[in-house]
Amino acid sequence: MSAAPLPAGPLVVRRAEALGDRLPPLLVAADRVAATVAQGVHGRRRVGQGDSFWQFRPFLAGDSVNRIDWRQSARSDRAYVRETEWEAAQTVALWRDGGANMRWQSRKDLPSKAERASLLMLALGALLLRGGERVRLLADNSRPTSGRNGLERLAEELERQPEGDGLPPDVALPRHARAVLIGDLLGPLEDIQASVGRLAAIPVTGHLLQVLDPAEALLPYSGRVRFESVRQDRQTLIPRVEGIRDAYAKRLAEQQAGLAAICSAAGFSFSIHRTDHPPEAALLALYTALAPPAGLRAAGGQ
Repeated sequence: MSAAPLPAGPLVVRRAEALGDRLPPLLVAADRVAATVAQGVHGRRRVGQGDSFWQFRPFLAGDSVNRIDWRQSARSDRAYVRETEWEAAQTVALWRDGGANMRWQSRKDLPSKAERASLLMLALGALLLRGGERVRLLADNSRPTSGRNGLERLAEELERQPEGDGLPPDVALPRHARAVLIGDLLGPLEDIQASVGRLAAIPVTGHLLQVLDPAEALLPYSGRVRFESVRQDRQTLIPRVEGIRDAYAKRLAEQQAGLAAICSAAGFSFSIHRTDHPPEAALLALYTALAPPAGLRAAGGQ
């Protein structure tokens, strides 16, 4: 039986926009100024009007008609826009884990990991679009979008995404773009390292956010407990859960230390969020991880 689509409908969009609206407007403005000043850190080789050509792409809803390259468009039955490398460098690619493991929740009063990941991703998209960034999904056939109207398109694309295998797809991104990857990140570290390494080689920088249910973080159970996989194809009976709690905590800490090391080596940042915590702090960490750039923070000694 196929799983129901991950939540990314109008309700999640409204909640995402509302979450973005609660962030301090001054912070949004300050980060935009910092990102503009630090264009060189992102590899944006901007030389006045003569920006380096990057690619032609199809004209999208929301694009200005003045941006159409009529010579290129005359060669086909579609309108095309000429993109420069500086524009490509403003692109932020977003991905959240669509696997069955993300649908789990330990309590009915908590959102599933999938619900929280979708909310945070769309809220971040709303902030970035409002700040003038170009946003796309890290998915096949996804194109950058811009402007406030782009959020609805982003949500529609998100809802159409397949379940996936817990790892971001190998999708071509422009050099110096940024990527945000959201999931429980509990899979093998070597697989995650390979995915992040492919992005870093482009080069792309960004952020990894691990979303966990509080029961995954704390293992609060006691006594004899039978654990079932989310696909119900495997079961594990633990006679006394409290007896393995310390070993479990150590293993989780090792996984998180490994994720942090992968991010550090690739020029990514890393953070952790629990679904029983308010989403505002996680969104703030995501947004500030993208701007100002790491190089500017280091130069400023912050």
